[in-house]
Amino acid sequence: MLKFYSITLLLSIAIAGCDSGPSNPRGFSLPEGDIETGKQVFYDFKCLACHTLNGIDEVGVKKEMSFSVVLGGKVSRVKTYAQLVTSVINPSHKISPSYNPQMVAIEGESKMRSYNDVMTVTQLINLVSFLQPHYQLYSYDHTYYMEYH
Repeated sequence: MLKFYSITLLLSIAIAGCDSGPSNPRGFSLPEGDIETGKQVFYDFKCLACHTLNGIDEVGVKKEMSFSVVLGGKVSRVKTYAQLVTSVINPSHKISPSYNPQMVAIEGESKMRSYNDVMTVTQLINLVSFLQPHYQLYSYDHTYYMEYH
């Protein structure tokens, strides 16, 4: 009987954790973007002033900081469309602990300026469509241990 109540309690907690309130992102979907137009957005908003992106020419770019935040590259987890959108519209949402302390303001916020009032939704969609293919998922090598008897 105790097992039944334990399972019931766990299911109740799991169901309660599935927020179906007004802030639930279920049903949110943006249309597909255009990669080439997104590349132009990347240049128009001068993203290279603070970022680097493998394969993108930086000739003639005036850097705004003594360091650059690297975009793209090999990652151990899929970089989802939603994560990239969030990174642009709310860069302080999740700041990697591996970031150089110069990238973060004293208050713990990202130093990335807000583009929310100057970038259209269409530009955002195209920018993210351009950036996403620059992330390559790699599988890490598992550590295999000898069996001890």
